[in-house]
Amino acid sequence: MELFNEHSTIPTLLRNVVANIHKPEETFLIHKKNTEWEEISYQQTLNNADAVSAFFLAKGIKKADRMGLMIENSPEYVYYDQGIQQIGAINVSIYPTLSEQEVTYIVNDSGIRAILIGNTFLYKKILKIAPNCKRLEYIIPAFPEYLKVTVPEDLHVKIISFDEILKSAGKTTQVDLDKISQLRTEVLPSDISSLIYTSGTTGTPKGVMLSHSNFVENVKVCLQQIPVIDETETFLSFLPLSHVFERTATYHVCCAQGCKIAYAQSLELLAKNMGEIKPTVMSCVPRLLEKIHDKAIKSGTAGGGLKSRIFLWALETGQKYRQKKEAGKNTGIFLSAEKALAEKLVFSKIKEKTGGRLKFMISGGAALPKNVGEFFGNLGIKILEGFGLTETSPVMAVTEYHRQVYGTVGRVIPGIEIGIQDVETKKIINIQTHESFQEDFECEEGEIIVRGHCVMQGYFNKPAETAEAIDKDNWFHTGDIGRFYKGNLQITDRLKNMIVNAYGKNVYPTPVESVYMKSLKIDQLFLIGDKREYLTAIVIPNKENLQEAFNLPESFFQLPELFITEKEIVDWIGQDLRKLSGELAKFERIKNFKIKRTPFSIEEGEITPTLKPKRKVIEAKYAEVINEMYAEAVDTD
Repeated sequence: MELFNEHSTIPTLLRNVVANIHKPEETFLIHKKNTEWEEISYQQTLNNADAVSAFFLAKGIKKADRMGLMIENSPEYVYYDQGIQQIGAINVSIYPTLSEQEVTYIVNDSGIRAILIGNTFLYKKILKIAPNCKRLEYIIPAFPEYLKVTVPEDLHVKIISFDEILKSAGKTTQVDLDKISQLRTEVLPSDISSLIYTSGTTGTPKGVMLSHSNFVENVKVCLQQIPVIDETETFLSFLPLSHVFERTATYHVCCAQGCKIAYAQSLELLAKNMGEIKPTVMSCVPRLLEKIHDKAIKSGTAGGGLKSRIFLWALETGQKYRQKKEAGKNTGIFLSAEKALAEKLVFSKIKEKTGGRLKFMISGGAALPKNVGEFFGNLGIKILEGFGLTETSPVMAVTEYHRQVYGTVGRVIPGIEIGIQDVETKKIINIQTHESFQEDFECEEGEIIVRGHCVMQGYFNKPAETAEAIDKDNWFHTGDIGRFYKGNLQITDRLKNMIVNAYGKNVYPTPVESVYMKSLKIDQLFLIGDKREYLTAIVIPNKENLQEAFNLPESFFQLPELFITEKEIVDWIGQDLRKLSGELAKFERIKNFKIKRTPFSIEEGEITPTLKPKRKVIEAKYAEVINEMYAEAVDTD
């Protein structure tokens, strides 16, 4: 049975599953309602989507109209998305964490006519900005508590409960169903499916126009590259659906392949939800994997003694076993027996915390530190890395299930070309495709460029910016620096992040920061040094480990002073920085640092919703502290 054809669009994927893979009454979505997990069938999902379609058609919503969503991952997101997409409307998902100013800009720039809202905080935010959003006609709260919120008397926007819309689910008239079915056939693969606004580390956010074909082709080739995903999988969804990574890697994959989607209650309850749902696949970000890694290392080695020795022996055994398997060598009777014992004593206990059924996790959104990937590989938990941007739908390369090269983001997906372009001369150093893959191929680094089915149709209402990003030969310039290593794509850093010191040495922050992030004492690290003689850093300590090491009360982290100056804490962090500096070239080593009391945050505008630092913002905001570091240099060599 074919999952895709030349006419496939986002709304037809789910219909295909019901027609050819699962019975309508089988479970598609799972969510926590009060204290119990509730299962929602394909038929319920389609009925709710039809109710949404019928409602909006009655309100005059038509093909290509932009429809907003500002809501957490939930079944309601799916009902609304499927309902608008099958009548040809365009999904504009907005990060719930964005400021009022940013939300106002996106609502107005895209021309959103209606917006689905997920909680009281977001509802109050949209009510406040609504007077400045002249094209907005409907606010649709998807939670009952909205009735407790006072609405401005002069509000020009109509408020309609999502529950009221869904009450007609299953009762949609045949006339409406026929109309919806007809409109669904009129949605073309080349039509815009979604506008996703870029995180905006620099400048104004831009609406990336992604077509149904962009998404469908991306899902299709990713499933080819990871053929072990089948209709029996249960995905646990927790990364925001307002981001293209979770949208494609979880939601669209499950719509195409017939996998179940369970929605985590929150990031804080993720570990608990994993134990309850027992997922087989998860999309995640490197920061989560780093935290699991740090917690496992700390727990396994705490107190020393026999427990610690067994833990370290198990990791060493897992490493030997993994390396033999990856090299295609026989693991032998003794190593296999040791691996089985390590599994029983150590690995199985860690895996139990993920639910015990996890086949693999897909890591994206940022570079996964090599040592973290190897750690999970040693445990026997496979982490597949992917690489891409919002503008590339998003996946350009992804790890093959059977062939892993740690520190890389995998093989080029079928149907596209990835080039490496010299940053200075603009000469293309090399072009690779899925078919040209060779396990021993390597090349010099440069800017990563791409062309093919994954590339966006452009930036909404921004022809000049589109022309700047996509050149006359249809190459999209990613702004990322990388190369090919052992046939796989390897990412160095963002071109705009590159630090050029006073001596002309180029330093890419990400790999340097990754070395220092091996310290369990450090939670975040921001490297500084452009046009300076040496590097410095703002360090965010691991709160839990710092509290434990110095018996600190919670009030210590709420003091008004932005930076921690206690000598014993500075020395404590400095020990690890000096130790890890040995892994770096001299010009890459941190010479001085300051310890920030609280993490960089989205609310303060210091990082993007995908947790990437806004370099210019941070450097401007903490300019005085940065200048102090260069006035009082302390060499950590």
